[in-house]
Amino acid sequence: MIVHLNLHDKIVIVIGGGNEALKRINSLLKEKCQIIVISNTINNQIKNLIKNKKIKFKKQKIQDASILSIYKPYMVITTTNDKKLNQKIINDAKSKKIIAYSSDNPEFSDFSNPAIIDFDNLIQIAIFTGGKSPAMSKKLRIESEKIFKKLITKEEIGQIKIQNIAREIAKNKIATQNERKNYLNSIMSNKEIKQLIKEGHLKKAENQAKSILRNWK
Repeated sequence: MIVHLNLHDKIVIVIGGGNEALKRINSLLKEKCQIIVISNTINNQIKNLIKNKKIKFKKQKIQDASILSIYKPYMVITTTNDKKLNQKIINDAKSKKIIAYSSDNPEFSDFSNPAIIDFDNLIQIAIFTGGKSPAMSKKLRIESEKIFKKLITKEEIGQIKIQNIAREIAKNKIATQNERKNYLNSIMSNKEIKQLIKEGHLKKAENQAKSILRNWK
């Protein structure tokens, strides 16, 4: 079953500072969580992320799982070359009910990483083989992305942005869920709003959605 974890503001520890750690960090950056990298050494790309204050770093050689008791993370990801150490940390995390992922042992992890096709951080399409073949997931993602880029237009991305704004303001103005649904459907089918989105005038489209809401009965 594919699920999306809400990691907003939660602490995620990545143990290790190599290419595998970088891959996991990059997948976490858009989740707006607090990423802490703990390692004795880190590569240049991770150094740049630290310099730009996108992640935090603790220089430390990890020898056991005691770091979990110090930081009390919501999630821990192990990427070191020491398989026994990774397993020790994962075991301790599970005993503390911390979500755990081991790069060298995904079968024992609490989740698997699908290959993601992402559109403007608004639409995510997952290609998932249940951890059986990450290489095939990646291959299928690359092939599928070409097709989805033709299907998902800038207009649809713009409509999602307007729908999100309209939904938030409608919560305070329209009492029932059914009426809010009718309002959002009217925004989606409104020809003027569609044309404004097509022309790239998202602010004007937003104002038009607000105008419709003011006159909503």
